[in-house]
Parts: sequence; C-alpha cells; structure tokens
Amino acid sequence: MQALLLGLVAFVAQLDYATGDSMISRPLVTGVAVGLVMGDLKAGIIMGATLELAFIGMFSVGASIPPEVITGGILGVAFAISSHAATSAALILALPIATLALILKNLYLGIFVPYLSNKAEHYADDGDANGVQRMHTIAGFGLALLLAIIVAGSFMVGSSTVKVLLNMIPTFVQHGLTVATGIIPALGFAMLAQVIMTKSVVPYFFLGFALFAYLKIPLTGVAIFGAIVAVIMVQIMSHKHAEAVAATPAPADEGGHSDDDF
Repeated sequence: MQALLLGLVAFVAQLDYATGDSMISRPLVTGVAVGLVMGDLKAGIIMGATLELAFIGMFSVGASIPPEVITGGILGVAFAISSHAATSAALILALPIATLALILKNLYLGIFVPYLSNKAEHYADDGDANGVQRMHTIAGFGLALLLAIIVAGSFMVGSSTVKVLLNMIPTFVQHGLTVATGIIPALGFAMLAQVIMTKSVVPYFFLGFALFAYLKIPLTGVAIFGAIVAVIMVQIMSHKHAEAVAATPAPADEGGHSDDDF
C-alpha cells in the first residue's frame, strides 16, 4: 500500500510537465507527502528540507541535465524513514537514485516525446489545436506514469535490501555521510548564488550573514529584516523614479511650443 501511495505522490509531482510548473515536484513538498505516507511527518519534513538544499542549485544548463529530483527525493526519504536511518542516509540514497532514474527519463524524453511532437506538428499543420493539446497532455501524463511506476516498483523491491545495506555501512562512513549532509546543501546554495549574485545584491547577502553570525538574530528575524529592507528600497526607487519623471521636460510640438496646456 505504501508503495502505491508513493507512486501516486510521484505521479502528482510530475504532472507539472503536463499542467505547468507548480513547484510541487521539489523535495521540500514531496518530503512532506512521503512523511505522511510513511507515518513520520517530522522526519519527512526534515529530510525533504535537507534534500531541497542539496538540489536547489541543480538545474538544466544546455545539454547538462541534473539528476531526477522527484524519484530521488521520494525514494531517498522513503528508504531512510523505513530503515529508521539518519537524514544523511536520505541524501546519500537520493543522489544515486536520482541519477539512475534520469537515464530512464531521458530515454522517454528522447524517444517517445519526439514522436508525439512530430504528430503535434501534423495536427498544427491541419489547424487542429485540440490534437496539439492532446499530444502535449499524453506526453506529460506518460512521464508522470513512468516515474510513478519507477517509484512504486523500486520501493516494493528495494526497501528490505536498503535496510541490510545501511546496517553494513561502517561507522566512519556514516560519519562521513553526516559531514557530507552539511557540505552538499552548501554547494547547492553556492551554485544558486553563482547565478543570481550581482554587485547590487552582494551587500544584502553579507548584511544577512552579519545579522545571523555576529548579532545572533534567528533566521526568521533575518527574513523579517530582509522584507523590511526590500519594502524601503522599493519605496526609495519609486520616489527617485517619480522625481526623474517630474524633472524631465515635456516634449515640444512641431511649432516649438510645449504642451503646457495639457
């Protein structure tokens, strides 16, 4: 029953390929759902948040496709909870599972989706918008079904095997996984910061770091400060924009007269 429910979680999470990106495929969301299915909501939230930090900087760049986050997030959390393992186990299981699932996903995207795309082009040539929409929907629901089957089948086959493998892991390796649990999320944040960090953003980044590191303000307090600073900066920028518009002279008409009457 749990395997079927986990497959359903994967199916719903992947539906954004057909219905539009809703971000429900992120480990932060799927971890909560897996926690409910496995009967340990707290562990699901903690492990899902940890995996979210690890996967947050992984995104497609050109031909480089990141590991499959849905199957990795769901099965990593599910196996870790079923094995009563630490959060580090969820992380170390999620990455290889996500990489293996990506192979099957790429086969689907490289073989089946192009076939449907060609059929959609024929429908487009005939002016059949419903046919184009139908091909898009089939492609999206087909991928969701594929991931659901992978998740359900893997959990049914592999849960007991994973328990044995986790018990065989030496203590020093488990300690290393715990350390990696802290390093990999930092790497994910670094990859994300590399994309969004600009000269205008850097001061705010270090301001938040200083508030947390030196003034010992909790993250919630830092977030509140950040929201306040954002509102103030938007107001200042809006005021400067209004002043610039007011200082701009009105354009003159063809006779050399300005439109002061208006």
